Amino acid sequence: MPDTQALVNDFLNKLKKRKIEGSQATAKQTAELLRSVISQTRMPYTNQAAALIHSVKAVGERLIAANPVELAVGNVVRRVLHIVREEDLSLTTAAMAGLNLSAESDDEDDTDRDNHPALSAAAIAAASRSTLRPPSLQTLLEDVPDSAAVPHTSSSGGDSEGKSKSADKSSRSRKLKHDVIEAVNELIQDISTCHELIAEQAVEHIHQNEVILTLGSSRTVLEFLCAAKEKKRSFRVFVAEGAPRYQGHLLAKELVTRGLQTTLITDSAVFALISRVNMVIVGAHAVMANGGVIAPVGLNMVALAAQKHAVPFVVLAGSHKLCPLYPHHPEVLLNELRSPSELLDFGEFSDCLDFGSGIGAPLLHVVNPTFDYVPPKLVSLFITDTGGHNPSYMYRLIADYYSADDLVLERRTTSGN
Repeated sequence: MPDTQALVNDFLNKLKKRKIEGSQATAKQTAELLRSVISQTRMPYTNQAAALIHSVKAVGERLIAANPVELAVGNVVRRVLHIVREEDLSLTTAAMAGLNLSAESDDEDDTDRDNHPALSAAAIAAASRSTLRPPSLQTLLEDVPDSAAVPHTSSSGGDSEGKSKSADKSSRSRKLKHDVIEAVNELIQDISTCHELIAEQAVEHIHQNEVILTLGSSRTVLEFLCAAKEKKRSFRVFVAEGAPRYQGHLLAKELVTRGLQTTLITDSAVFALISRVNMVIVGAHAVMANGGVIAPVGLNMVALAAQKHAVPFVVLAGSHKLCPLYPHHPEVLLNELRSPSELLDFGEFSDCLDFGSGIGAPLLHVVNPTFDYVPPKLVSLFITDTGGHNPSYMYRLIADYYSADDLVLERRTTSGN
């Protein structure tokens, strides 16, 4: 089995050097790495969930710091932490239910009832409030008097009881790790199939002879449009080229290859042609807790044009892109600047970029942002792998995927590589 630390360092290098393209690939590889971390985490005798959470957080903080702009990394880390808490709570609830059933059985037998003290309501309430703080379930079970368990018939019976108690704790430890890994496997499967699940809803939103506008390139949008085409929908697609990277050229070529009527336009022509459009369908880099969208640069302009002409603005996003943070949160880095070489030729503009002005600064500055922020008031509908949702409902949907304790991941004071 490969060393976990080596896997973490390798993935950190890929994140820092931006070698992973796309939020889906980043989210999937992050989940696979955290699954390896969980599988190789040594489980203590007590507080197994706290040990798993500590291991995931320790790695997750480093991954987020390696590429803060890729919010899918933090989303997956928080999803895995939520899975650990949920599975631990499930096992705790099941164990308490077993204790209650055992107590009821003892009451029915009515054998020395007064000599069989049960767990106090205060202890059960404390454990229910937080399964990660003392008294833990293990502590509660250890505090059960011997008379509350199987009555001692002999010394050999006591020895067997001790062995069974130790075996029971060991089995719960293995059960927790097994359940968490199974849940992470389901998360990985959901990330892998999000495009197909979103595409299945295309026929409900795209109708005959409509004109669809999109910008740049998105695999989710590509599969969504092609799924409608496969359902015998006849429509035309306007593709804004998405300067300066011109990802729209790639999307237009792929759409034509799959038999869709496609028109490639410049970004500046969006407002002129938006009145002929029935619907705008775009992808997203991330969906924030307030329903706002971090999307490729230029999409805010498209959203404003759509609002001006009352054209529905639809955003496609897998659940791994749902971020529990708000845009104003200090941990959210909304943008990053790409190389100026995408905008101009250094040889042609070398005279403008030199420091010969005598003031120690170049005469020409080049700003090449990667993302736009689209406020929720400009979004008509979100389509995720769980269905269609209004922007006002996104906070509730996001709350189902994350725990409040994991929204802010504490950064370590000492930086480690």
